[in-house]
Amino acid sequence: MEIGGYLIPAVIIIVLVVVFFSLVPLGLWISALAAGVKVSIVTLIGMRLRRVPPASIILPLIKATKAGLDLNVGSLEAHYLAGGNVDRVVISLIAAERAGIPLSFQKTCAIDLAGRNVLEAVQMSVLPKVIETPIVAAVAKDGIELKVKARVTVRTNIDRLIGGATEATIIARVGEGIVTTIGSSISHKEVLENPDTISKTVLDKGLDAGTAFEILSIDIADIDVGENIGARLQTDQAEADKRVAQAKAEERRALAIAREQEMKAYTQEMRAKVVEAEAEIPKALAHALREGKLGFLDYYSLQNLQADTRMRERLGKEEEKSDE
Repeated sequence: MEIGGYLIPAVIIIVLVVVFFSLVPLGLWISALAAGVKVSIVTLIGMRLRRVPPASIILPLIKATKAGLDLNVGSLEAHYLAGGNVDRVVISLIAAERAGIPLSFQKTCAIDLAGRNVLEAVQMSVLPKVIETPIVAAVAKDGIELKVKARVTVRTNIDRLIGGATEATIIARVGEGIVTTIGSSISHKEVLENPDTISKTVLDKGLDAGTAFEILSIDIADIDVGENIGARLQTDQAEADKRVAQAKAEERRALAIAREQEMKAYTQEMRAKVVEAEAEIPKALAHALREGKLGFLDYYSLQNLQADTRMRERLGKEEEKSDE
């Protein structure tokens, strides 16, 4: 009985100790006190009950305190519950404070919750980033194609980071500016002689408006001569004109053939009528003789006239052959 009487209280004490240490991160509380961060054990127990890992709040708070930032447990815990990255926010604030960049805790949290990497943005504000554009092809007024690759140096604009356009917009705008500048050049030789005119013209357009970046410089990394687009277009146009002319000539040829066929048919029809009419001549002569309207002398005169006509036609054909 004595052993059983001591065992039950011992078990209860052990269970209470285990529950206490599972709810109270004693080591973390000691670390916070050693770093000068004032946090109570009740606060740590409340984090456990709210399913917030105390280390995710206390360790960043220790970093902030050692860096001289004035942050509190409540604001860090609220940002964690909102889905933010507390450690990245604190490191970003420390980096901004060291670099002399004005950045408040509220703005940093807003940038982080917006899905932007606030630490990378701060780092890019200190160390600008170089963005290389893909090859941009443009045609000058003389029809020669130029292929240009540019390097754009940008740094983050913290004030426009929320809602500002991304790097893809910068690349698209720079490409558009390159095409416009080359397209307005009279000759491709002017661009090759002074490629910096592209950089100056594009940079003066204010391409970083509405973006999360500030363009520091635009440098032409490479420029090559491409095809003679103007000559190719002229060749294509000439080929198209040739096909149109051939189609029209074929149409005229078809019309001429159709007209020739019509004329042949008409000629054959007229010849048939002439033959038919000539067949009626003997009948008409016989009828005239019977009626007394035509005498025999007149008939013989007509025969002589026809014979003379045939002879003249034969002589004319012979003279034509001799001339040939």
